Amino acid sequence: MKVVLKENIKNLGNLGDVIEISAGYARNYLIPKGKALEATKGNLKLFEDYKRIQMKKYQKEKEQAEQAAKKLSGVSCTIVMPANEEQLYGSVTNAHISEALQQEGITIDKKDILLEEPIKALGVYQVTVKIHPEVKQQVKVWVVKK
Repeated sequence: MKVVLKENIKNLGNLGDVIEISAGYARNYLIPKGKALEATKGNLKLFEDYKRIQMKKYQKEKEQAEQAAKKLSGVSCTIVMPANEEQLYGSVTNAHISEALQQEGITIDKKDILLEEPIKALGVYQVTVKIHPEVKQQVKVWVVKK
């Protein structure tokens, strides 16, 4: 059965792809969940309108994310942790950074803070924050001794 995807689906395809899949998977899962449409001429035309609306919405979200990134560019936060001279007793995780940004008045989900590994030493770090799938911004994080 041929279907057109209404969203990106891992290991299957991206928005707008016309793919051939089993009829059971299409009728029992993708179509009822609103993830795909059967690839008929009428549905393909309907999908083009849907895709145009989704692209406008996506561009608007991206513009808002770029404005938020400009605001976030000058932000720095301080995290106070117990430590000896150079090493922390514990580590700073993305949850700590999220809380510190919350105190600055900026709400960022901890999943959107891209930290390769927890911070385990005192100092100043540049941490990447994902605001939108295409928009990322660096935030300065100061880790100081308690």
